[in-house]
Amino acid sequence: MARILLVGTATLDLVFGLDHHPAADEEMRAQSLRICRGGNAANTAVVLSRLGHRAEFLGVLADAPETAVIERDFVAHEVAFTHCPRLPGRPPTSSIYLNAGSRSIVHYRDLPELNASPFLAIDFAGYDWLHFEGRNVEVLSEMLAHVRSRYPYLPISLELEKPRSGIEALFDQADLLLCSRGFAAHYGYEMPQDFLRWMSERSPRATVVVAWGAGGAYGATQDGQVCHAPATELMQVVDALGAGDTFNGGMVDAIARGLPFDQALVGACLLAGRKCSMHGFDV
Repeated sequence: MARILLVGTATLDLVFGLDHHPAADEEMRAQSLRICRGGNAANTAVVLSRLGHRAEFLGVLADAPETAVIERDFVAHEVAFTHCPRLPGRPPTSSIYLNAGSRSIVHYRDLPELNASPFLAIDFAGYDWLHFEGRNVEVLSEMLAHVRSRYPYLPISLELEKPRSGIEALFDQADLLLCSRGFAAHYGYEMPQDFLRWMSERSPRATVVVAWGAGGAYGATQDGQVCHAPATELMQVVDALGAGDTFNGGMVDAIARGLPFDQALVGACLLAGRKCSMHGFDV
């Protein structure tokens, strides 16, 4: 299978199960608490490892005892992280409050973002795919330019979950753009087909995919093929955290294995649905 480097964040997640969301000034007791590793690129790395690929994560790790939770999870899922720089501070932390299918998330970060130096020091001759979170745009631009100039044959996927200032300049640097519904909404699009046309005009050499929640997923290839895959129908949603990251992993897996695009889209939706039916990422 493929050797894949994923660049982004790994977080410490505190996941509280609630019977209702607290009102202002309310004190309440949570029904459950899970402390686990999170982060978009880290989640997708675990999914790809579970699917049989040689996954490696690159991001800043805090030089702190709490980072052991992240490291143990990577080791358990055979995700390499040897190139990660370690800096003083606390790991990025997300407090997540779940109640009957709804969720609220509070993020905290005091670590700096990854700079380009650890990335530029890697010899990518032995890699088959590079995946990036769409964040820290100025540094990400430097990383993508380096890969395109030195390793033009390497496929690149770029996750576009949240709008970032200047991110539009990077659309044409990736082969696969993985967009969220919220990303489409930021640009004023309420219909996935309209968003795909707009994105394809700005990134003509990329395959563009947008996950649309209960509406499934839509995609358009460089040669104009447009596909839709339905979302998986579930009797009960157990844990939707990271479903988008799982979907992204399914797309990278399928395309790296050479599956037809329509099959890749269907398979990624099925995988995301399976993730929603369980806690964690052992899909």
